[in-house]
Formats: sequence, structure tokens, C-alpha cells
Amino acid sequence: MTQVPAETLAWLDEATQDIPAWAAVMPKDADNRPIDWQWVAGLDLISGVGAARDLDFSAPLDENVDIVSLLRADYATRRALEGILSMTVRTFMGDFERAIASFRLPRALAYANRRLNDEIALLIEAGKRRELWNVETRSSGGTTVPVLSPAGAWPQGQPMHDIQDQSLHINEERRAISKEQLDQQAAAARDTSRATTQAPVQHGNSEWRRTYLPGRAVDTVLGIDLETTGINPWRSYIIDAGFERMNMRSTLPLDAVQSAIYTEPYYAFEDAYDQARLQFGVPRRCALADHTFIRELTGIDVNSLADNGMLPFDEWPAAQRSLLRRLTEQPYVAHNATFEHKYFQFNVEGYAEAYRDGHIVIIDTLPMSQYWDKGSVPSEDHPHGDNTLDAYAKRQGALPEDHNERHLGLEDAHIMLVAMKHHLDELKAESGGPWDAQGRFGIGGKQCRTRH
Repeated sequence: MTQVPAETLAWLDEATQDIPAWAAVMPKDADNRPIDWQWVAGLDLISGVGAARDLDFSAPLDENVDIVSLLRADYATRRALEGILSMTVRTFMGDFERAIASFRLPRALAYANRRLNDEIALLIEAGKRRELWNVETRSSGGTTVPVLSPAGAWPQGQPMHDIQDQSLHINEERRAISKEQLDQQAAAARDTSRATTQAPVQHGNSEWRRTYLPGRAVDTVLGIDLETTGINPWRSYIIDAGFERMNMRSTLPLDAVQSAIYTEPYYAFEDAYDQARLQFGVPRRCALADHTFIRELTGIDVNSLADNGMLPFDEWPAAQRSLLRRLTEQPYVAHNATFEHKYFQFNVEGYAEAYRDGHIVIIDTLPMSQYWDKGSVPSEDHPHGDNTLDAYAKRQGALPEDHNERHLGLEDAHIMLVAMKHHLDELKAESGGPWDAQGRFGIGGKQCRTRH
């Protein structure tokens, strides 16, 4: 893998200079536990925060290596880090006084946590090879965790609960804490509304997705899609990004460049232009883990990405700056845009700041399918309607019925924009969507209001 210059990673140490500002406004983590900011300041974010950071996992571990103790320590570190990370977005976005100027500390902690998560995966695999345990997986709410059970070399009668991945239980606890806090905020808003005659804030439903719907004047947009090694932006890496522009109302610009770089020959331009595909590497430890699911889904061999000459995205400042420039030039569109939005926050230098300052507009085709597509009907498999990109694109004539979503960034961004344009044309003809009585003027989308 291409070695990143040491000065490129200097920002990780520099990020710890922001700790006093964060400590002043965020005393507790998402588990409602006091944050030990002194402990955070002592972390070696460049060399690694894992207990096994000095081990070479490319060869079988020495029998004297205490895998159990290392795994236990790494789980404790990850819980502490992720408890902090889970609170950072809410804290940053709610910092109306701008006491926190930068989001680089959460990005730095996420950088370290990804590599810690790689280490945890390799320790689990090492224990499996040593026949300490067998491994199964369990999923809930989009989170998949390894579940260990004793194998032949595990000491008889010794419990395993302290080396089990508690992510599912932790996530449930955090959701409960978050709901309680939101309920308290809603109650306070109701009290305020009675005094001011303003409408109270509503929480606890999916109506928030409507803020991502386009308005009547939407035109030039940037469609984007990411492929990653997982769904958690603090644990997984961006490995593929595809984007292109398309005009929803005006004609194709005279200077538009259309590039035939789609992997599928049946993809027509459909007025798309400025097509681009970016691929990224992963750290060597990530490449040593099992990524069969990603290979079968996308065709991308993650295990080869440590030797492809490409840097990981979170170690590639120039790529981050280039992407941020594109994201701020016009609204960007994604399907289930909160996914891309979270990855951008924890990977792209300056993105969270630009979003908070109102320089980024996000449009989501998922609520377009959910609220405006008559073909999105409830079924046994999809009680709220089938709003996957694959289904939406097929209903809007952007993807042939006998083909499936490609699960590559550029290809998925393309069918998404084609579907969006076809859908908007249909809605306008019917005076529906943005053009009905409840439609929004302007370009629509989610955008933070600037505060003065």
C-alpha cells in the first residue's frame, strides 16, 4: 500500500488541541457517562489506540499472545470512543454559540476507531484459528455483530460474556437515552409554545424525511453514491465513490462533458454529465479480514485494496477537498442521504463545518419514493412500500426490470438521477409533488439556516 507521509497525519495530533472546547460543552457521552477528556488527550491517534497495535496479524500469532485480554481491552476502548462519537454530531450542530470551531476531533477519533475495529476483527479471527471459540453473526437494526461460543481450546467453565460484542445492547441503550432526551426537549418546546403561541416541535416520526424533498425550482444537482466496507462511519471505510451532474429543468450545458465510463453497456447518458468514479484503498489490517459479502455485493475485492497504490480516503486530504468543493457547488442527491451525510461528516475535512454554516444542500430520493411514488405500495416484505433504489429506479424507468442495482457508486448515482428526473417530469405534468398545494418553492432539500 502507498505509504502516507507522516506530515499528512499530523492533523490527528493537532485535533487534540480542540479538546478544551469540546470538554466545555460535552461533559457526557451517549451512554450518559462522564467523558474522561484527559484519557482522550493521551491517546496515540497516529500509531493506534488498540492493545494489539504492535502485533503482526499477517502471520499466526505467537501462542504466548493473550488474545482474550487484548480483545477485552479493545472492546472497552471502542465503547469509550464510540460513546463520545455518538454525541459529537448533536453537540456540534447544537453549538449555536460556535464554541467549537472545528469537527476535526471527531474525525480524528473516528479515524482511530476504524483501525481499532480492524484489530478487533483480526483478534476474533486469531481466536477462531486457535480454536478458542466458534463465531456466528447476529444482526439487528442494521448492525451485525460476531457471537462467540466456546471451542475445544476454551477453558471449561470460564465465562465469555466479557469478550462478547455488546454493540446491539449498547445501541438499544443509546436509543432509549436519546429518546428520553428528545422527549424532554419536546416537553420543553411545548411549554415554550404555550407561552409564545408557537407550534411545538414534533419528534418520533419519519416526517423529518420530508425536509430532504426537492422544491419546484430544483435544477442542477450532483448525484452521489458511496460503497463502503460496512454501514458504520466510525468502523468502516469508503472504498468507492461515484458522482455525476444532471439538470432537472434546463438543457444540457454547452460545455458539458459526457464520459462513457459506466460498467454496464445499457446505461444511456440521459443528460448526465461530469461523470467520475473514485476508488480508495484500505489499511493492511482491514485487507486481512474477511470481506466476502462486499465482494459478492459489489464485485470489489477489499482484500486487494491495501496493495492497489491508492490511499484510504481518510488519509487522502486532496481527495477530500476535491469532493467537498463538488458538494458545495450545487445541491447533492443521494438515496437514503443520511448514509452519505454521516460518512462525509466523519471522513471529509471541512464538510461538517460547511454543512453547519448552510453551504450544503441535501436532496434525498428515498422520500421521493416514499411520499410521491404511487407505485410504492405496502406489501408483506415492505410494509411501508418498497423504497429501495433498485425498486424506485425500475418504477421510474431508470433501470430495466431484468437488471438489478449495480452496487457501485457511479452506476447507482446514475440510475438515481435518471429516476429523479423522470419522476419530477411526471409530477409536474400532474401538478403533484413539489407542484401540489403543499409543495415547496425554491430548490428544496435539507439545508442548515445560517445564524448571525
